[in-house]
Amino acid sequence: MQVISSKKEALKIKDEVTHYLGVRQEIKLASGDHIDLKAYEPAMRHLLDTYISANESEKISAFDDLPLVEMIVRNGINDTIKKVPKNISKNQGTMAEVIENNVRRLITEERPTNPKYYERMSILLKELVAERKKKVIKYEQYLDKIAELCKKVKNQSSDEKYPDSIDSKGKRALYDNLSDNDKITLAVDKAVITTKADSWRGTKIKEKAVYIAIKKSLKKFKITDDKKIDLIFEIIKEPRNGY
Repeated sequence: MQVISSKKEALKIKDEVTHYLGVRQEIKLASGDHIDLKAYEPAMRHLLDTYISANESEKISAFDDLPLVEMIVRNGINDTIKKVPKNISKNQGTMAEVIENNVRRLITEERPTNPKYYERMSILLKELVAERKKKVIKYEQYLDKIAELCKKVKNQSSDEKYPDSIDSKGKRALYDNLSDNDKITLAVDKAVITTKADSWRGTKIKEKAVYIAIKKSLKKFKITDDKKIDLIFEIIKEPRNGY
C-alpha cells in the first residue's frame, strides 16, 4: 500500500483523480454512453412495493444524472452547455459533435418504436450537421435548431402535425407508418385494443390473434402487403408504444 508522505503529494493525487474523472465524463458525454435510469424507476418502485416490506414507497434516486438530450429538453440548451465540462463546451465544433452523437444514439434507440418518424428525424439531423460543417448557419442558429430537434426526438407529441384524435404514442407511431391516415390508424388501434389479451407478448397464440386482427383491419383499406402488415405488427409489439 502506497503511503502518502506529504501534503503536497496528497494534493497531487487529488488533482490527478479530479483530472481523470473529468476525462471520464467528457468521454461519456461525447460517446453518448449513458444509462437512462429514470426509465427503470417505475419498475424498481413496483418491485419494492411488491416484494419488500416497508411503510411506503420512497424515491430511490433523484435521477439528476440525465442523458444530454433530456437535459437540453428540460433545462434549455444554454443552461445545459454551462454544465458540460469546459474542455468540451469551450470548443464549438466539439460541443456540436457531442450533441449530435447523443441525438444520433437516441434516434437509433427509439427507431423500433416508430421507424418512419425516426427516419425523418435522422434526415433532419444529417441536414443540420451538413449546414453546420459548411457554415451555412451561425453557431447560435445551430444551437436553436438542434435544441428544437432534441425536443422532437425526445417527444413525438411536440410535432404539431398530428390530429387531435392521434393522442397517444402508439397511435402516433401507427399514423406515421400508415401514410398519415387517421382513419386507418384508429381502425388498427381499435382492432388491437379489442383483441389483445393480457400478457400477449411472447405467447405465440396471443400474438397471432393480434396479427390477424391487424391484417383484417388493414385489408378493409386495401392494404394487403405482407411487409407492411409485419411492420405494423412490430410497431404494435414494441412495449414502449403502450399496447
